[in-house]
Amino acid sequence: MLALLYDVHGNLPALDAVLADARAAGAERWLLGGDYALFGAWPAESLERLEALEAAVWIRGNGERWTNAPAEAPPPVRPAARWCAERLGAETVARLAALPEQAVLDRSTRCCHASPLSDVLGLLPEPAAGEQGLLDGVRERRLIAGHTHLPLRRTTAAGLELVNPGSVGMPFDGDPRAAYALIAPDGTVSHRRVAYDHRAAAAAIRDALGADGELFARRVEQARIDPAME
Repeated sequence: MLALLYDVHGNLPALDAVLADARAAGAERWLLGGDYALFGAWPAESLERLEALEAAVWIRGNGERWTNAPAEAPPPVRPAARWCAERLGAETVARLAALPEQAVLDRSTRCCHASPLSDVLGLLPEPAAGEQGLLDGVRERRLIAGHTHLPLRRTTAAGLELVNPGSVGMPFDGDPRAAYALIAPDGTVSHRRVAYDHRAAAAAIRDALGADGELFARRVEQARIDPAME
């Protein structure tokens, strides 16, 4: 059983809840899809949990890139990226930023963070204009991607199955429960949600980051992007 863990965002309670659920369901392998530490109150602790996993495939997200180079991040993100980098240390930050952007699993499945074209241009639950341009060059039958924090499973007109397991640490679909997915040995995908104390996780972000964390705490609380906070 393969567990798909994307967009943890330093939310240790959510990650612990997901790991317990996945192990109970029979997970023995792990696909780690990027954005491991940035924005949450427990960046180093979350990374420690992930590094303890055996049989794990790692790829890089935009969060790893921004933590390594905060000046490349949008202005509201820069203070959090610097704070996260200080807690991980320069060597770890550089190592995470050097992870591959994509990986191919069992010759039929490709994984990336947002899309094969970009680590910030993602795929949505419903087809959007320009989507095919993000998928050009994919020859596998299934593509696993995250970044939008919106679970999805659908097939394109060209026959490519798209899977987004949702976000472990910061869902954006209005459901604050941690999200991930499992792939059974026969290829069946199952999306799963796990309850945890998301309000306490949001409070921890405020305690750790102060005013610089309010945007991210609000996202954990509301499980959506708040346009008023952008």
